[in-house]
Amino acid sequence: MSTGKIRWWAVGRRIQYAVGFFSFWGMVGVLIYFTNYYQPPSCFDLVMNANETGVDCGGDCVRICAVDVVPPKVVWADSFRITDGQYNAVAYIENENQIAATPELKYTFQLLNEGEVIAERSGFTVLPPNSSYPVFEGRIFTDGRRAVTETKIILEAADMWLPASVGRDQFRSLDINLSSADSRPRLDVKVENTALSSASDVEIVATVFSENGKPVTASQTFVEKFDARSSKDIVFTWPQSIAKTVKSCIIPTDVVVGIDLSGSMNNDSDNPPQPLTDALQAAGRFVNSLKEDDQVAVVTFATDAAVSNALTNSHSAVADSISSLTIASAEEVGFTNTPDALVESMSELNSERHNEDARRVLVLLTDGLATAAGDEDVVAEAIEKAHEMRLDNIEVYAIGLGEGVDRQFIVDIASDESNAYFAPTGADLASIYAEITSALCESGPTKIDVIAKTKTNFAPLR
Repeated sequence: MSTGKIRWWAVGRRIQYAVGFFSFWGMVGVLIYFTNYYQPPSCFDLVMNANETGVDCGGDCVRICAVDVVPPKVVWADSFRITDGQYNAVAYIENENQIAATPELKYTFQLLNEGEVIAERSGFTVLPPNSSYPVFEGRIFTDGRRAVTETKIILEAADMWLPASVGRDQFRSLDINLSSADSRPRLDVKVENTALSSASDVEIVATVFSENGKPVTASQTFVEKFDARSSKDIVFTWPQSIAKTVKSCIIPTDVVVGIDLSGSMNNDSDNPPQPLTDALQAAGRFVNSLKEDDQVAVVTFATDAAVSNALTNSHSAVADSISSLTIASAEEVGFTNTPDALVESMSELNSERHNEDARRVLVLLTDGLATAAGDEDVVAEAIEKAHEMRLDNIEVYAIGLGEGVDRQFIVDIASDESNAYFAPTGADLASIYAEITSALCESGPTKIDVIAKTKTNFAPLR
């Protein structure tokens, strides 16, 4: 009977066969895996591997991790009325990062009226590094019934941040010239590409600021190809007058001085006639304070209105003619035809003598309500004519003279409540005219920002 001795040499051989078998098929499996399925670590595999500091970012990856980026900030957002129910919206976005930029930043403009959103527009923009850049959306439509009282821009977190080789200093603006501000506004700018590389799909935004830094209007254009170390003449246009909103003294003024010569203007005194004498002296000083390029005309009104001086830049001659104005004896029992004064003023400001580079302004002085023979409602007619002037971008300053003047009427014919002035006596007129002189143009230069940006400078992904 056999005792069953273990053959260790046979067991070892079987183990060798098994190891060889599994090693062979393991190698075959590895070969199949590496041949068909294996993907080496990359910056596009949605996995944090290799020397990345985040998922597909940092380390050897071109993408910059979002945690290493200072989020962009909204500097300001505003919108500008083009016509009733149509606006251009602009915002300045600051990117504090020295090299990190994004080729696709999503934003949403919201136009609000008293806290309620009345229009919305979303889009994408490029955000270069190390400065503030404009975001522009044109032709945003509202219902037309409510004005925009607030503008917001909402920024979404960027999905991709990349190094950018050049920032805002790649482009610079030369020879900026604003013309035809009241008729066909046009801004001519020579823009230079200072870089050694060309740029494509360049967006250029021009923003006009007032002296105190408030944006007043903006426009946008595109350049398909911008060669290295070259310059281009760029033109920005606006569909309507911007002379009324751009208060800089670089824009001249065509101004009509409206003077009430009705019989009540000598009620305070006959010799000299008061408050007329004070009114004429103050108006004469106002005319002489105008800038060299400003033009001035005079419209007088009582029972009828007439242009006593057409638009001219001979300020001293107009001031002299104002000092010689008198009240006709027939007007002692006449009327105050304010509607006719507004019609004559509007006609003169739209005449062939108007300088298309100039804003149009009426400064009208009266001591009472509009009156006329008959039963017609001349007060309502005057208010309607003043409204027509506002729609025609003519700015109306109204001065109510005397304690008994109808204050609401003065406010109603002025372009804005801030353009309504009240002089209890003739002695108060000098300071009022001086204030209007300051309001016509700001003492400092208008700032015009022309900023270009392009995706061309972003480092290629690899």
